[in-house]
Amino acid sequence: MSTVGVINLDNLNGGQRLAVKYFTVAVVLFAAQILFGMLAGLQYLYPDLLRGVLDFNVNRMVHINAMVVWMLYGFIGAIYWLLEDESGTEVVGLRLGEIGFYILTAAVTVVVLVFLLVQWGPGTDTTLWFINEGREYIEAPRWADIGIVAVLLVFFYNVAATFMKGRFTGIGGVIVLDLVALAGLYLAGMFYTTNISLDQYWWWWVIHLWVEATWEVLVGAIMAYGLMRTLGVRRKIVTTWLYIEVALMFGAGILGLGHHYFWIGTPQYWFGIGGLFSALEPVPLVAMVVHAVYDSGVHKMKNSNHPALAWLIAHAFGNFFGAGVWGFMHTLPQINLYTHGTQWSASHGHLAFFGAYATINIAFFYFAIQKARGNVWMSGGMPGDWRWKWSLALLNIGVWGMTIAMLVAGYDQSQIERAINGSSWMGYFAAQSNVWFVQAMNWRMVFGWITAAGTVLLIWDLMALGRGETRKAPVYLDEIEPDRVSGEPAPGPA
Repeated sequence: MSTVGVINLDNLNGGQRLAVKYFTVAVVLFAAQILFGMLAGLQYLYPDLLRGVLDFNVNRMVHINAMVVWMLYGFIGAIYWLLEDESGTEVVGLRLGEIGFYILTAAVTVVVLVFLLVQWGPGTDTTLWFINEGREYIEAPRWADIGIVAVLLVFFYNVAATFMKGRFTGIGGVIVLDLVALAGLYLAGMFYTTNISLDQYWWWWVIHLWVEATWEVLVGAIMAYGLMRTLGVRRKIVTTWLYIEVALMFGAGILGLGHHYFWIGTPQYWFGIGGLFSALEPVPLVAMVVHAVYDSGVHKMKNSNHPALAWLIAHAFGNFFGAGVWGFMHTLPQINLYTHGTQWSASHGHLAFFGAYATINIAFFYFAIQKARGNVWMSGGMPGDWRWKWSLALLNIGVWGMTIAMLVAGYDQSQIERAINGSSWMGYFAAQSNVWFVQAMNWRMVFGWITAAGTVLLIWDLMALGRGETRKAPVYLDEIEPDRVSGEPAPGPA
């Protein structure tokens, strides 16, 4: 029998034990993202720092790729975490899923080492396969691309077969359909054409539709499960908003992709289409949270996991402002002409990835800690609860501060480099040396240190929270009558 407050993986089902492995690697990669981001930020201020040893382009590449991969690990872990709960049966092909985890982790390790040690010399067909594919944000060599798709197909098999064997909930159906797109859309970034416009066109299918559409839908499904678990929200409510999310994501999201087509040689009708539809995607997620909080009034706002709920709320509003508001600010072509590729883009990217994806992964880390410690009490009056509150505050202050600093720098570039000097080299250097730009980069570094402090505190808290606590948490979802919880048929045969 497990002891409350002590980490014991026997408290978890098979899928959740595999999820913990994914979460553990995700945290390591999160720390790597922060470390290499700090190095890149320092090199912006001190260009000679580590020159010839660990150059800016390598630090930036590892910073971005670590971010992409740790979020992917977090999503996969979150799906494995909820899989048996949602389906009502054990994970089908779990052993295959574990093999996929070890293969993916070994491949990620090799790719990172290659990024750090072998990024020199001319690019050829050979380097494309084994060193670097050369496309920004998806630099992983071709062999790693194939491995990612293979692991995602194994993941899809685990999820689809499990839901088919057990109960196929609305959340489960959305996840299964989205995983088809998750594996399929990545293929768009695995071939080249000799026409640069066509090549950029398909590259954006990976950057926008893979990252911004399929990931957003996954996040919607994970969020729906999280709200039921923390607040006991009725399944009918979260499922309804999830369906609206899917409709908007693959309706508005596909058309919203057009804001990436402005300057790559595609027809002008994308100006209006892309500018309008790209701002609508995060709306249903915020509506889901607002409706869920309203519904939780039936429980007098009781919840069983304060840190997880706080991060879910941070996710809802971070997603809305980072992906929605900050994205919309420069998606209209009349504005994008001056802002494209400046620090405006970096400002939007930092807040959007943190708000839309990092926050919800962190919420699931807290779900995992709670259950691994025997469903320990994680509400008011926890010993050491200052850590999660301060890490939440520091991470949000740090990321928001960097976002504002980069926005100021982006304004400087748009005005001096683009509007006044017509995107000339002279304008580029004039903007980079302007006092507003320099001050903004310094402030970005200050808030980067705050973000790093929040990350260290978060990792400490994940290792320590709940230790020694002897109270068990209430499970509000299980206290509600089954037909009210799900509104769906009982689980099928195991």
